Amino acid sequence: MLKRMIIMLVLVTVLFGGIFGFKAVGNYFMNQFFDNMPMPPAAITAATVSRDAWQPAVNAIGSFAAVNSTELTTEASGIIRSIRFENGALIKKGELLVQLDDSVDQAELARLKAAEQLAKLEQSRLERLFRDKGVSELDLRRRESEAAQASAAVASQQARIAQKSLVAPFDGVAGIRQVSLGQLLTGGTPVVSLQSLDPIYLNFTLPEQQLALIEVGKPLTVRVDAYAEQAFVGEITAVAPGIRESSRSIEVQATFANPEQLLRPGMFARVSMTTGEPNTVTLIPQTAVQFNPYGNSVFVITEQDGQQVAQQRFIRTGEARGDLIAVTAGLEPGEQVATSGLLKLRNGAAVNIVENSSAAPSAELNPTPANQ
Repeated sequence: MLKRMIIMLVLVTVLFGGIFGFKAVGNYFMNQFFDNMPMPPAAITAATVSRDAWQPAVNAIGSFAAVNSTELTTEASGIIRSIRFENGALIKKGELLVQLDDSVDQAELARLKAAEQLAKLEQSRLERLFRDKGVSELDLRRRESEAAQASAAVASQQARIAQKSLVAPFDGVAGIRQVSLGQLLTGGTPVVSLQSLDPIYLNFTLPEQQLALIEVGKPLTVRVDAYAEQAFVGEITAVAPGIRESSRSIEVQATFANPEQLLRPGMFARVSMTTGEPNTVTLIPQTAVQFNPYGNSVFVITEQDGQQVAQQRFIRTGEARGDLIAVTAGLEPGEQVATSGLLKLRNGAAVNIVENSSAAPSAELNPTPANQ
């Protein structure tokens, strides 16, 4: 019995050992095959390293604001008797916009003027009597005071009537009115907005590191989405005296002539301001760069044994504009770098450059993608 058990264990061991041995030998040769199997060339697009002159510039974003902007309202309350402007109309300083009913106030003004006239006649009569020693100086001074009080009452009533007339405080463009004829208007209720558009301010901020690059009178250029093909030129007119502690930035204000009123308050603007002479820079498309925490790299295309291969190289990058980025170290003009298919590449991998591919990424200084 024991002998049969030993024979069975030996046979089982030989059987399973053969199976596992065969599997191990098969895996070994399979791995050797895949390790030594030549990889097909990876299809990529490539770009040539170039040089260009870039004008140093400070870029920022900002918003336009009216030089004068207000919500017009009346100080007094009353029924709206007339509205004398059109929505969106050009308004001149001093132009009457809204008139409230002031008939009762006008009647009171007439009464006060009559009282003033009588007080002045009494004053004149007492002045003659005083010269003839007919009245005391105290009586004359009392009449003079009464006449002055009557004149002050007239002036006060005239001011009260003026409060029922809404007059434009400056030249500008009217907004959309928020009241109607016959409406009871209470003091402080908004009637219409008024904004001056020519000239117009642009407010933006810059990091404190760029404070030395800005000064009052320096020209700058802006572009707005509403007129993408047009550049507007203005100049810096004010720089805030202090730095914002929360963001370590400084507020800057520029002024733009706006005779055609193309620029409107609240518009988003992209600001560009030149800061020196043009510099020659080495350029590659941004899609060619692999950005990593330990350093940026590219795949440079070289010739080895009659075949094109990709070699990874670390570089130092600088300013980026549009689809391009400046390289400060690591590349020379004329070299080729892979711009797409980077995930398929490894150091020394064979490549096949696809010419005139529609899949090639954009590489423009001022890209204008379609708004789809």
